[in-house]
Amino acid sequence: MLTAGLAAAQDSTTPPDSSATTSEHPVASAAKFLAGGAVGLAAHEAGHLLFDGIFGAQPGIKKVDFHGIPFFAITHDAGLTPRKEFIIDSAGFWVQEATNEILLSRRPNLRRENAPFTKGVFAFNVLASVAYAGAAFARTGPYERDTRGMAEALGWKEPYVGLLILVPAVLDIIRYYQPDARWATWGSRAAKVGGVVLIFR
Repeated sequence: MLTAGLAAAQDSTTPPDSSATTSEHPVASAAKFLAGGAVGLAAHEAGHLLFDGIFGAQPGIKKVDFHGIPFFAITHDAGLTPRKEFIIDSAGFWVQEATNEILLSRRPNLRRENAPFTKGVFAFNVLASVAYAGAAFARTGPYERDTRGMAEALGWKEPYVGLLILVPAVLDIIRYYQPDARWATWGSRAAKVGGVVLIFR
């Protein structure tokens, strides 16, 4: 996963059990953290664009707002099959989940590392899933939101899609704080795979 590789390249990590301290300025650390978040956002959107391109869905950008907060949405042609619609709308979450899986598998003690860029990527991934899940539970936000499209493609109520993306995010948070919690590791992996196999439904 390119995002995980970039995260590894950007950070100069300190071994978890090392007594070495870093002299990096807090402003520099904050900037790296925010840059990691921006890369996480770009990777999420790139997931949508990848499958837009594969399916020839003519992607575009549309200005939207979330309760007065301006934002943008990547749109695509209407009239796709439910399976293609589900894949395109899910792709951003798949990128997030795959990136977190690589990071937590290769760096289980990430929390203890001096790695603000990687932590920014991870934080975006889990917080975006939590935010989308909240919007799905409340059935609120712009019409173009991913969870609404996923729910419509599956024929589900949107809160169920909220659970689908919330569970792996919560389990990854547990893994971040408790890397030895094997039940969380395998539960997270099962939930991520379960979200992908729905394309065969």
